[in-house]
Amino acid sequence: MAITLNVNGQDYTVDAEPDTPLLWVIRDSIGMTGTKFGCGISQCGACTVHVDGVAQRSCQIPVRIIEGRQITTIEGISDGDNLHPVQEAWIEEDVPACGWCQSGQIMAAISLLARNSNPSDADIDAEMTNICRCGTYNQIRAAIHRAAAG
Repeated sequence: MAITLNVNGQDYTVDAEPDTPLLWVIRDSIGMTGTKFGCGISQCGACTVHVDGVAQRSCQIPVRIIEGRQITTIEGISDGDNLHPVQEAWIEEDVPACGWCQSGQIMAAISLLARNSNPSDADIDAEMTNICRCGTYNQIRAAIHRAAAG
């Protein structure tokens, strides 16, 4: 079935079964591999993308319900060579260890900061539910505070 998706401001028409998870269409059909597969059950958050500006876990979203909505992946958050402020904060705070969860963490952090421009530690802990198997939660919190301070 031909499905047209708007990803990072560009339309892509892909051939996919209606129940195919958005994650696999982004990675396998469109070829954007920054969004990662982690658990496949919407628990870890490695697959986090924005759908109409809201962080969503793409491993459990069937493409049939996403057509006509705006999807943003990690590849779509920078402006050319200019990194997104959250990406800059991630680098400045030396957040990544293995790096597997980082694209999903960054997407979740951007969504959090869009809703709450000055989150407390408690706000960050409550909202950042993505899992980091390396345990860089203190660095993630510091990077969010740094990005919020601008």
